[in-house]
Amino acid sequence: MQTDVITVAEEKESLYEAFSRLNIYRVRPTPPAARDFVTGILQLNVGMMERVMALLERGEKYDLLHAHDWLVAFAASALKHALRLPLVSTIHATEYGRNHGLHTDEQRYISDVEWWLTYESWRVICCSRYMCQELQRVFQLPADKIRVVSNGVDLGQCSTGQSDLRFRRRFAADDERIVFFVGRLVQEKGLHLLLAAVPRVLAQAPKTKFVIAGRGPALESLLSQVRRLGIEQQVHFAGYVDDSTRNGLYRTAAVAVFPSIYEPFGIVALEAMAAKVPVVVADTGGLAEIVVHGVDGLKCYAGHPASLADQVLAVLNDATLAQKLAENAFRKVMTHFSWQEIARQTRNIYQEVLAESRQKVWISTEDSRRGPFPFAGGQGALEESPVRVH
Repeated sequence: MQTDVITVAEEKESLYEAFSRLNIYRVRPTPPAARDFVTGILQLNVGMMERVMALLERGEKYDLLHAHDWLVAFAASALKHALRLPLVSTIHATEYGRNHGLHTDEQRYISDVEWWLTYESWRVICCSRYMCQELQRVFQLPADKIRVVSNGVDLGQCSTGQSDLRFRRRFAADDERIVFFVGRLVQEKGLHLLLAAVPRVLAQAPKTKFVIAGRGPALESLLSQVRRLGIEQQVHFAGYVDDSTRNGLYRTAAVAVFPSIYEPFGIVALEAMAAKVPVVVADTGGLAEIVVHGVDGLKCYAGHPASLADQVLAVLNDATLAQKLAENAFRKVMTHFSWQEIARQTRNIYQEVLAESRQKVWISTEDSRRGPFPFAGGQGALEESPVRVH
């Protein structure tokens, strides 16, 4: 199986990389400069379609399309209908879930596009049972259209990175234990709850340093909260860190904390577990499915700083418990969350969709566009055929 990945080009990234049976093509939005976020996404989709058209002209052929989230919905749907290929989509999170409802025109628009992408898709993949339920509740998506495939981690990659004393001193004093958070600085990640828990932790474990890695729009609000609480000396904002630095912090931390309010999966918790650091997570979303409390991690009540502080203290104050949690978590990651297992499950979904699609033929373009939106065809763009179509 050969796979071509079409994705966005970040600044200074190579526009093309080749691996064994995998090509990565990176594209930039078409000019002119977009006037807003949504327009920029539409222009990115145009760039993606142009790249695929160039590949088709070169002679490439495809059996199936796989889209990730609404950001590529327009390119995915256009290519589906133009090439008459089955479409699989992965929904990583919903606009409704991220914002605890839809409160602006932009949020409602994004949610509509998310729904449309699931309508156009033959199968919809999500990363947790929590997200499966959310897709059914928010989009009224039928259960038999959804498949749950967890995210995963590369165990080899998580074991790299510095962890010597010199590295550690960049973030904490020799006698301080590190509580580590990594993630986007946004409301849904619950970092404000961790900061609210800091005074309770320091009251019992004053030699503790809270290291925060990541960037995002909530930074100024979080810095203000730190000043109000008077904990500036015990909280270090590291900003964006590369993978090596992140892994080094996992390996030097006493505990990694993920207090999300909304979390479809929580891959950062898996990374911490793979790095053999005990984790404390909020009992919500996909995080609740990853961790078994007291066995391979600890859970706090979601949105509850006192509960969060108590679980962090439980790890800091009991070295035997911390070691047990870390060892059990590492074994769980090896068994259930390796990329090899996730690739196997995804391949099975592809084979399932391809087998079903060969039993159907595409109806006319005009008929295929009779859907809830004037341009939507969904699985309804196909109809049963008495013969197998290759």
